[in-house]
Amino acid sequence: MTTTTTAPRPTTTAPVGLLASFGPNWFATVMGTGIVANAVATLPLQVPGLVLAARVVWVLAALLLVVVSAATAGHWVHHRERARRHLADPVMAHFYGAPAMALMTVGAGALLLGVPVVGHTAAVTLDAVLWSAGTLLGIGTAVVVPFQAFTRHENAPDSAFGGWLMPVVPPMVSAATGPLLLPHLPAGQPRLTLLVLCAALFGLTLVASLVVIGQVWSRLVHHGVGAAAAVPTFWIVLGPLGQSVTAAHTIALAAPGVLPAPYGAGLPVLALAFGLPMWGFALLWLALAAAITVRTLRAGLPFSMTWWSFTFPVGTLVTGTSGLADLTGATVLVVAAVALYAGLVVAWGVVAVRTIRGVLDRSLLS
Repeated sequence: MTTTTTAPRPTTTAPVGLLASFGPNWFATVMGTGIVANAVATLPLQVPGLVLAARVVWVLAALLLVVVSAATAGHWVHHRERARRHLADPVMAHFYGAPAMALMTVGAGALLLGVPVVGHTAAVTLDAVLWSAGTLLGIGTAVVVPFQAFTRHENAPDSAFGGWLMPVVPPMVSAATGPLLLPHLPAGQPRLTLLVLCAALFGLTLVASLVVIGQVWSRLVHHGVGAAAAVPTFWIVLGPLGQSVTAAHTIALAAPGVLPAPYGAGLPVLALAFGLPMWGFALLWLALAAAITVRTLRAGLPFSMTWWSFTFPVGTLVTGTSGLADLTGATVLVVAAVALYAGLVVAWGVVAVRTIRGVLDRSLLS
């Protein structure tokens, strides 16, 4: 009697398993990296070599977008049910706003920094495609995710957290970056249509985010800080605040050549009247978020993907401050923009290193 032995079949469970816990929050790595690059293009004070370094970081953000998008596709192919459950999850669902912002961040960087790398035509095309896709996706998340929260999610009185802003912030990113495309459109109605759309998207996020920020403030007052892992998400509040100041500035700069008089000339005045008070509130929240984070660090703040909340929101505050410095010429705003950018670079460096370490030891992929 002979015994035959069947060789084991090759398995792909190992690489597939690495994607089991993959979620939309990974696009925050693209957002955080991209804003480190893009913010350099807006800084009122330039350091020799900084633009070149920013261009390298933009290329890194673009490569990250490709990798994370491919991993997301693999996640949907091999873990479709788990991916669908993310949308039903009252926490993870809100991070579906991240892909839209990642697309537009890399797209804006193509025009701000990428022209010497890919060429003018390719840069305009890349931004147009990524901005259009990100805008459509962002409008979708601004409707679908809150609808899910209203009708299907079970939210306790202390459920509000900074992540609730993620699905409604992408239209503000559209408003802030859309004006970059205006010079590349035909004069007349095409430019006017895009400017009107950016202004409407600005209002969409502004009102929705103020509602959510009020809920987050109420949660903190009545229920406290909560779990340590969620503390970094309080920094997300800076996102719509800083991005709204940035959007007001970019729309105002584009308006004089698009809107008829006297409206075009009046928007820079409105941008300043809106931007300075909003900037003041952003600094208040920055101080509160920093104090809460330091307090939590002393007790123990475990590393997770929420740490990327220390990057993109701060980056929007950098670009907003730079816009105000451009409008006013105030030295204090120039200094503030540079100081905030220095803090952003430090935060990005720490979080990036910790993320690489978590990927290598698979603690972030388990």
